[in-house]
Amino acid sequence: MSDNWPAGPRGGGALSTLAADGLTHVELTWIEQKIEHWIRFGRVAQDRIIDRRRRIASFRPGAVFAFVRWASNDFGTIISRIDVVQAVGVGQPHTTLPFVRPGGDILLKVEGWPKVQQVLAAIDAVEAAGVDACDAAPDHWRHVHNRIAAGHKPRPYTMERHSAWLKRREIER
Repeated sequence: MSDNWPAGPRGGGALSTLAADGLTHVELTWIEQKIEHWIRFGRVAQDRIIDRRRRIASFRPGAVFAFVRWASNDFGTIISRIDVVQAVGVGQPHTTLPFVRPGGDILLKVEGWPKVQQVLAAIDAVEAAGVDACDAAPDHWRHVHNRIAAGHKPRPYTMERHSAWLKRREIER
C-alpha cells in the first residue's frame, strides 16, 4: 500500500487531509469482478491517480455527481449501490458517505441491483433528453429516489422541466 493512500474509507490518511482544499473527494477503486467504484456522471475538478486500481476524483462545491459502488465475493454480489450527491463547500452541513470526504448532500440513495438499474435508466433518459445529468435539477434526483423507493416509475426529465430549473436557479442567485 502506498504511503500517500488513505488508511481506509473511515480512517485518516491522505483523503482526510485533502478535504482542507474545499473540494469533495471520492475514493475510486477498480479490481475487476471484486470491487468496482466509479463515477457515472459529474464534472471532475481534479483527478489524482494513486495506482492502476485506485484514484481520487474531486468535485467543486455545488457539483452533482453519481457514485456507483459494486462489490462481490466468491458467492456473488454483496453490494450494489448508487448515490447521487451534491458536493458541499467548507462549513456547509452535509451527510457522511463511505469513500466520500467530507461528505455531501445526498440527493438519491439506492441499494440493490434492480433499483440501481432503474437509476441508471433514469440517468440515460436525462441524457437522451439532451441534458447533461450533472446539470439536471437536484430535485429531479430526489424525485427519482422517492419514486423508486415507493415502487413507482420516475417521471421523465424534460427540456421544459430543465428550463424551469434554470430559471429558478437564476432567481435564487
